[in-house]
Amino acid sequence: MSLRSRAIQIDAFGGPEQLKLVERDVGEPGPGEIRIRHHAVGLNFIDIYQRTGLYPNALPLALGMEGAGIVEAVGEGVSHLAVGDRAAYASQPPGAYCERRVMPARSVVQLPDAIDFETGAAMMLKGLTVQYLLRGTQPQGGLQPGDAILFHAAAGGVGLIACQWARAMGLVLIGTAGSDEKCALAAEHGAAHVINYRREDFVARVKEITGGKGVKAVYDSVGADTFMKSLDCLAPFGLLANFGNASGKVPPLDIGVLGGKGSLYVSRPTLFTHIATRERTQAMADDLFGMVMSGAVAIRIDQRYPLAQVAQAHRDLEARATTGCSVLTL
Repeated sequence: MSLRSRAIQIDAFGGPEQLKLVERDVGEPGPGEIRIRHHAVGLNFIDIYQRTGLYPNALPLALGMEGAGIVEAVGEGVSHLAVGDRAAYASQPPGAYCERRVMPARSVVQLPDAIDFETGAAMMLKGLTVQYLLRGTQPQGGLQPGDAILFHAAAGGVGLIACQWARAMGLVLIGTAGSDEKCALAAEHGAAHVINYRREDFVARVKEITGGKGVKAVYDSVGADTFMKSLDCLAPFGLLANFGNASGKVPPLDIGVLGGKGSLYVSRPTLFTHIATRERTQAMADDLFGMVMSGAVAIRIDQRYPLAQVAQAHRDLEARATTGCSVLTL
């Protein structure tokens, strides 16, 4: 007899009103799969991109990209997980907004006992994103202690992790945020300088902070509103990594602009390229877990919502009314 699970899905692309609470059958895992019973699920801006159709998927679509819980069943060929293991993941395909699911095992890792389920659910997608950005998406010559970088949305879930991680690496992180309160939060978490972009020209402030030199790298999840001005913040040979579109997609770029602004580099990285193999996922997760368990990075969860209130969670996220991480509780 199949198990039943409450889940959130959409039948059409659109606003938060498209999020429906349904019940569905959950079967046994096949080869290379596991079944996990969630204790908590993370919320991310990519969920909104998928809900609106900016990142299109086949409908009906179950949303959610990260979660943590207990492994209930293991399919053939899965050797790194066992029934009863505490586990967490950031993974394709979507479908984490549920009580339990069957999913590919390759992106699921054991969750250390020292990390609780809510923290595990909140940290995987955002923490692994920071890991691949600061460790693996670096400008020419890499990043050395003392180097200045600019990080937009520094008080969000990804941003607060990045502030702490950058401090641990000895980097001078300049963070932008949309209010004085959010700027203060970023500073508390390790940003060396903060800029309220609603009151200040962040390009002018970056030049002032760096003595006119600019930064070696800009990490930008905002997109359309910040992209071109971010290029103006870079030192020659600097890197702009655009990893999100909170304000909309970046418009087409005349590549010749990069030469005129200092032989710049632009990248559009995604987490799922980096975690395409189990071995790479494990190595990145080990780095993340080590940063958290050492105390260098604390995962701040500022919003908790029951599964049935997921529409409100999306409204809050879209309105940029959240700080730190948000989770659905089960």
